[in-house]
Amino acid sequence: MKEPVTEKPGLPPAQGEDEHLSLALANSATALPGGLTVDLLGTPAQANQWLTERGLAPVDAGMRELCATQLRSLREQIRSLFASRSEGLPALPAAVRAVNDAMTRVPTAPLLQWDDRTGPYRSTPHPTTALLDHALATLAADAADLLTGPDADRLTACGSAPCNRYLLRHGRRHWCSTRCGDRARAARAYARRTTSA
Repeated sequence: MKEPVTEKPGLPPAQGEDEHLSLALANSATALPGGLTVDLLGTPAQANQWLTERGLAPVDAGMRELCATQLRSLREQIRSLFASRSEGLPALPAAVRAVNDAMTRVPTAPLLQWDDRTGPYRSTPHPTTALLDHALATLAADAADLLTGPDADRLTACGSAPCNRYLLRHGRRHWCSTRCGDRARAARAYARRTTSA
């Protein structure tokens, strides 16, 4: 097995990633031709950068390997749920539990706070130690919304091997990028030529 590539694969976001952070999370590990893989969460610094780019963590959050591991773990559980949904198969109970656990780790309502000078107020605490929990809860809630919302029927896996990205199908398009579409069309053309020869 080849070493993962550390830089971004140069692929545009798959259809739907701009609307659904969970789709972007699922696609943060990409299989490329030649047995290469790109993992945008491969190191704590990369995980911090990925979260920062999506407004889920400050630049200086100081992610540790444990945090990156938790983020990668949620990614795999969400990918499992997306695969189950797009293939019409039952979901793994562990994947459902992982998403529910991430959503329930943080308060869902602003808590009552009291300032001695100004009096009572409500706010959602975001202590540094709970930063990752808030990010995971946001991503898990988005996955749950995607899987149960109006876009769920459009969720599909990219139709070009070896790509492993997910997208929201738009019309007949079932590739995550032009590059994958071109590769699939070239493979079909090659298969037709070799069959007729």
